[in-house]
Amino acid sequence: MADRRVFSYINVTPFVDVMLVLLVIFMVTAPMLERGIDVNLPKVEAGAVKKTREEPLIITIDRAGDIFIETRRLTLSELGIKLNAIFENRADQVVYLRADEKVPYGVVARTMAEVRRSGIERIAMITEPAGE
Repeated sequence: MADRRVFSYINVTPFVDVMLVLLVIFMVTAPMLERGIDVNLPKVEAGAVKKTREEPLIITIDRAGDIFIETRRLTLSELGIKLNAIFENRADQVVYLRADEKVPYGVVARTMAEVRRSGIERIAMITEPAGE
């Protein structure tokens, strides 16, 4: 009498195909998720800024002199209005300023003056460490 056994196994080929397609999709979409403003920060030797409980507000000035809050472009006149609205209910009254090293100092100074005019007294400049 012949010994008949049923061999059962899982075919993993469709599973691998699906995983490869998902991998390609994630590799293509991942760089699009973290989109910011390209800025070449000046390099200096300084200590780190203290951490706060609230999410820090970052103002960016790109190489062309355009002003951004997070990723939203603003004019200099809109900046004060927007800052007043943002800091109306915030306990931590500090602004972090990222400016491209190629931006003229006058643009940075006018932006800082507008921040101060809106009532914010603490402005922290974001730079890169000198060793990098």
